[in-house]
Amino acid sequence: MSAPHSSRPSPGHPSPEGPRSTAGPRETTEGTVYTVTGGDWDEVVAGAAKADDERIIVNMGPQHPSTHGVLRLILEIDGETVTEARCGIGYLHTGIEKNLEYRNWTQGSTFVTRMDYLTPFFNEVGYCLGVERLLGIEDQIPERASVIRVMLMELNRISSHLVYAATGGMELGAITVMFTGFRDRELILDLFELITGLRMNHAYVRPGGLAQDLPPGAVDQVSAFVKRMRKHLPEYDKLATGNPIFKGRTQNVGYLDLSGCMALGITGPILRAAGLPHDLRKAQPYCGYENYEFDIPTADTCDAYGRFVIRLEEMRQSLRIVEQCLERLRPGPVMVADKKIAWPAQLALGPDGLGNSLDHIKNIMGTSMEALIHHFKLVTEGFRVPAGQVYTAIESPKGELGVHVVSDGGTRPYRVHFRDPSFTNLQAVAAMCEGGQVADVIVAVASIDPVMGGVDR
Repeated sequence: MSAPHSSRPSPGHPSPEGPRSTAGPRETTEGTVYTVTGGDWDEVVAGAAKADDERIIVNMGPQHPSTHGVLRLILEIDGETVTEARCGIGYLHTGIEKNLEYRNWTQGSTFVTRMDYLTPFFNEVGYCLGVERLLGIEDQIPERASVIRVMLMELNRISSHLVYAATGGMELGAITVMFTGFRDRELILDLFELITGLRMNHAYVRPGGLAQDLPPGAVDQVSAFVKRMRKHLPEYDKLATGNPIFKGRTQNVGYLDLSGCMALGITGPILRAAGLPHDLRKAQPYCGYENYEFDIPTADTCDAYGRFVIRLEEMRQSLRIVEQCLERLRPGPVMVADKKIAWPAQLALGPDGLGNSLDHIKNIMGTSMEALIHHFKLVTEGFRVPAGQVYTAIESPKGELGVHVVSDGGTRPYRVHFRDPSFTNLQAVAAMCEGGQVADVIVAVASIDPVMGGVDR
């Protein structure tokens, strides 16, 4: 009989090997009970008890506003100075990677889009690129589908950076920046809702292409947004970039130089703020990024201020790419031609907006009995992916998003593992915060811009 676990050793069964060990089992009327100690927290408390100074251990989060409800920062402080900082994660664990092993390859998009919930399109594209490489159909993806993928990713990059600017400003007391950031993000979510039907968790990018084509009016709406956003971006310069109070709170705070970034595997704006112009869209192009003109902004400040300036410039570059996408859109399919892989991509809804229209059902059922049988098997069972493994990487707003996909030749993934940039970048918390002030911890963590849905997944 399996037994419950206790978070602390019982008085009669202390752990003989220190805070990390497991005490011996004991039999009870309910079965065998194993007692496990408290892990890191017991270690920290025991160490603090032996110290001669007046250092104390405090928890910042997971309820603290700056940790956004799901990140725990364990700080050892001496007065207002942070002498040790470590992260406690796992409060938002969803088991997405494990769930993927019980769904077919197309259903995987529905799961991965929910990891870093601020960058759903990047999760979907990274996953689908891995599946498409295993299938050997990378060169068969329609041009229109690739252009739409790029356009949505760059709009998503802007929306992610806007949340960073809004929440980061709020944590510093710049409430106007928060209002402005969420105001502009709302415009992008409206576009996502128009194109995919949902504001978040879209599952719009599928292996082989897209769930459906752009709806009528989408191109005009995106074009209007680009013009509107260009007018709004200078507001962030006025509110934050040139604001002496904002600069005083962010300059030389959360310092991490290039050697530190390389040692910890840090990527994205943090790395580029240390002076290295590394961007996978240029270094290892995917989805046709080699055909787009854009710059990679860098800075040499290695601090929170530089990371803000870089993200602001990245939004401008993303607008450039979106404009080029609109120019490149040509009529054509949005799903691979191979009917053994392609899910229906020309969907038509019924008058209630919920079910398939009669014309759509007639098109599926009226073609041929073989086509109907094949459609049924494709949707219920899924397609088979040749055995093998691949690693694909894309440049998400937070850094390198890597996807390791393993297939055993079946209709479901054998293993899918994500290298989420937020998880890797959080390693920098200690390097950025130790030796600084408690108030600067909030600035440093905000400059990392972690999203715990991607960290814990």
